[in-house]
Amino acid sequence: MRKPALSAAALVIAFAAMTACGSGNDQKNDQSKNATTATAGVPTKPAAKELTASDAFKALSGKVTSAKLSGVVTEDDDPNHLLGRPNQYTSKVTFTDSRIKVDDVAGAEPGSVGLGGAIEVFTTAADSQARADYIQNVTKGMPMLAEYDFVSGTVLIRVSHYLTPTQAADYKAAAAALG
Repeated sequence: MRKPALSAAALVIAFAAMTACGSGNDQKNDQSKNATTATAGVPTKPAAKELTASDAFKALSGKVTSAKLSGVVTEDDDPNHLLGRPNQYTSKVTFTDSRIKVDDVAGAEPGSVGLGGAIEVFTTAADSQARADYIQNVTKGMPMLAEYDFVSGTVLIRVSHYLTPTQAADYKAAAAALG
């Protein structure tokens, strides 16, 4: 008596498992058919172009007219030796801001954030935020190295502390407009 009950229960479980698997496959096949049907005849959109620091600067300089491109950083001249390294920026540009008097900037070399700023673009938003956090932590106790940092997704906009908070707010607004 006991064996038939187990066999019946085993059959019910096996049947349920088979129909569940079959339903999943049918559902998956139906979804694939619907996806194919829904996109048939519609041209596919090309993949979105990856944002570069130059692209971000073009957008920024349209909103902050005192910003002028001063350089595009390459692997060979990156003073931080971070360009293209794991979890670091994939492109970087530097810029000047005409509201900063060059004579006021102590020891500034061409490309220095103190003369205006820099834009660094990362692969992920987490990487750009980590870089901004790192910079803020390192410069916290050194007012001469302080800077404004604005993160917008994968973009980090670094701005000179020689700008007033009101002037730096222009960059904050431009960063927000990047999306």
